[in-house]
Amino acid sequence: MSTRDTPRPPVLGLRANAAQFALLVAVNALVGGMVGQQQTVLPLLAEGEFGLSGYTFIFTYVAAFGITKAIANYFAGTFSDRYGRKPVLLAGWLFALPVPLMLVLAPDWWWVVAANVLLGINQGLTWSTTVVMKIDLVGPSRRGLAMGLNEAAGYGAVAVTSLFAGYLAEHFGLRPAPFLLGLAYAALALLLSGVFVKETRAHALLDAGHHVARADGLHDHLHADLTNRQILVQTSLREPALSSASQAGLVNNLNFGLSWGFFPLLFATADLTVAQIGLLFALYPAVWGAGQSVTGAVSDQIGRKHLITAGMITQAVALVVIAQSDTFTGWAIGTVLVGAGTAMVYPTLLAVIGDVAHPLWRGRAVGVYRVWRDLGYAVGAILGGIVADLMGLHAAVWVAAAASATSALIVAVRMYETHQPLPADR
Repeated sequence: MSTRDTPRPPVLGLRANAAQFALLVAVNALVGGMVGQQQTVLPLLAEGEFGLSGYTFIFTYVAAFGITKAIANYFAGTFSDRYGRKPVLLAGWLFALPVPLMLVLAPDWWWVVAANVLLGINQGLTWSTTVVMKIDLVGPSRRGLAMGLNEAAGYGAVAVTSLFAGYLAEHFGLRPAPFLLGLAYAALALLLSGVFVKETRAHALLDAGHHVARADGLHDHLHADLTNRQILVQTSLREPALSSASQAGLVNNLNFGLSWGFFPLLFATADLTVAQIGLLFALYPAVWGAGQSVTGAVSDQIGRKHLITAGMITQAVALVVIAQSDTFTGWAIGTVLVGAGTAMVYPTLLAVIGDVAHPLWRGRAVGVYRVWRDLGYAVGAILGGIVADLMGLHAAVWVAAAASATSALIVAVRMYETHQPLPADR
């Protein structure tokens, strides 16, 4: 075998893996776009074409998405540690292909719910896997930056696609034009993932070989040979940083699930156009997406805990602004603030998991964390739907504000600082 044919041994670092890292950022943008194609349109479709009434019933699609995504996250972590990252990524994109066609052809609302079950599986498998692959590639020094770029790409694509889908819906109707975006995204992502993405599990094994225990002894009980059950318990309940991150992630996505289902309907009470509603909805993930490219890197410099606490407080304040507003300007200010707060939290929580979890069970820890985080979609949709039916849309937003403030307090009291400054890779 020639030297040219010999596989290059894995090297950790952002610069050393720039091409693969950039490719995975692009793939994750397509993951986010699959969600963005429907966020502006489906609540309007529910009322306009299917004649649905009752917020709890309308938000069944958000709950179905959140529950299936949460379950898929767990299996994504387990399977990526057992079989490798790339097969899980490919499987996730196969689940995406039918989704846009089902939304275009849906004769009743239950087709929409079924499409969101498949979309939840797609998002859980693909997004979790791209997260783990990026952590594998960059090593310990740039985890915050890596997660910031990953989440910025995903949620930036949610924003851009939501805005574009709203434009298409206003000019060409609610179906089929907005959902043709998703069909193109899925086909392109399957091509990129199958042909150009490379397996990264060898990078995780290299990272494990270089793993150094913390000098303060905080992680001594988290050695490399934990069982799946032990990882579940540590990440959910026992380990202070991991479990604090899990609850903060759940509340964060409770807010996003609430916004996904409620904000278009809340904004419609002011007789805004579909394009204006699309713009308002896009502001949240746009600020969130752009901000993460900065906040992830900031957490590598100043640490994780205080950034997470400040972000949850910012979300609480933003939701109060939205609950008290009834105009385009007030809602725009609120959605920008909630996007800023989410940008402070989202990549930083993933970096916490990467800081604490041993490389040999990192994929499973990320999966468990994302189970709790993405259950927030379902909790936000169901709890918000019940409150909205009983007390109105504004009351549901107030409940989310209270949950965010409580979450900030838990992080401030229970989480310790997980980041140990290391020399940046060159």
